[in-house]
Amino acid sequence: MSVLRRMIRVSNRSLLAFIFFFSLSSSCLYFIYVAPGIANTYLFMVQARGIMLRENVKTIGHMIRLYTNKNTTLNGTDYPEGNNSSDYLVQTTTYLPENFTYSPYLPCPEKLPYMRGFLNVNVSEVSFDEIHQLFSKDLDIEPGGHWRPKDCKPRWKTGTQPFNRAMLFNVGFQEAMKDSVWDCVIFHDVDHLPENDRNYYGCGEMPRHFAAKLDKYMYILPYKEFFGGVSGLTVEQFRKINGFPNAFWGWGGEDDDLWNRVHYAGYNVTRPEGDLGKYKSIPHHHRGEVQFLGRYKLLRYSKERQYIDGLNNLIYMPKILVDRLYTNISVNLMPELAPIEDY
Repeated sequence: MSVLRRMIRVSNRSLLAFIFFFSLSSSCLYFIYVAPGIANTYLFMVQARGIMLRENVKTIGHMIRLYTNKNTTLNGTDYPEGNNSSDYLVQTTTYLPENFTYSPYLPCPEKLPYMRGFLNVNVSEVSFDEIHQLFSKDLDIEPGGHWRPKDCKPRWKTGTQPFNRAMLFNVGFQEAMKDSVWDCVIFHDVDHLPENDRNYYGCGEMPRHFAAKLDKYMYILPYKEFFGGVSGLTVEQFRKINGFPNAFWGWGGEDDDLWNRVHYAGYNVTRPEGDLGKYKSIPHHHRGEVQFLGRYKLLRYSKERQYIDGLNNLIYMPKILVDRLYTNISVNLMPELAPIEDY
C-alpha cells in the first residue's frame, strides 16, 4: 500500500511538472508571436554581450602581441584579425575645401563646418503645430515639404517622404517619381534617429545601408545581410531590383528580401565607416506587431519572386494631402492590390 501511495505521489509530481513546463513553453511561444520585437531584442542583447566579450578578449590579446612584437608599434591603425574597419565598403566623402565659396552652380559639399559629429538625440514628442511654427520661418520650404539649397547645387534630388514598410515604400516611390525627377531615394524608418550628422545621405554606385549600428542592438550589426532601418538606392538601382516585395504582411522579412534582390542584381552594399552609422530607436515601435510566420518560405523563393512581386504588380488608389511641410499619401492596402503569379 505504501509503495502504491509513493507511486501515486511521484506520478502527481510528474504531472504537475509537465503542466508547469508546458504552460511555460506555451507562454514563451505566445510571447514571441505577439511581441516579436521584444523577443528578438532580448535574444540579440544576450548574443551581443557574448560577441562583445569575445571581441574584447581578442582585442586585448592582439594588443599584448603588438606590444611584445618588436616589429610593430601601437599607432592606433592596427586591428585584430576579423575586426578591421575595411570590412565596411566605404564610399569616398568630399570634405569642404579651404576658402570654399558657395555658388549656385557648384555642387554642395558633403561636409560642412558646423557639422559636429555626435549628436544629442532628443526623443521627446513634438506636436505638428510646433513643427509648423519652427520650420515655416525663413527656410523656403515649398508646399508638400520640398526644399533645396539656393547657395549651391544639390548633388542628389532625394525623395524624403515619410513612408512605411515594404508595400508602402513602393507606393511612396511611385508617387515621388510622379512628383519630380529624383535620382536618389532614402528609405527611412520613422523611429530611427541619427546620432551623427556626418553620415552623408546620398547615393553611389552601390546601394547604401546607413543604419549600420543601432542602439537596440548594442551598436553591433546583427548579421551581415541586415539591410533594415535606413537604406538608400539610386532610382536606377531601385527599378532594376523591382523595388521592395509586396508579399510581406506583418512584422519581419522584407528587409532580408530586399538584401536578396540587391545581391541577385549584382550589387554590393556599402556602409558608413566606424561610428558614423549610429542610430537611436524610439522604443515600443514594433512591440505590438504580429510576426509574419510565412516570411521564411517567401525568403526561400526570393529569386523566383523578384521580378513578379514589386513595383510591376502594384495597384493602388492614393489619397494625397499636400501640407506646407510634407506630403501625406494615404492608401488602403490589401493583398489583392499586388497579385502574384505562380512561381
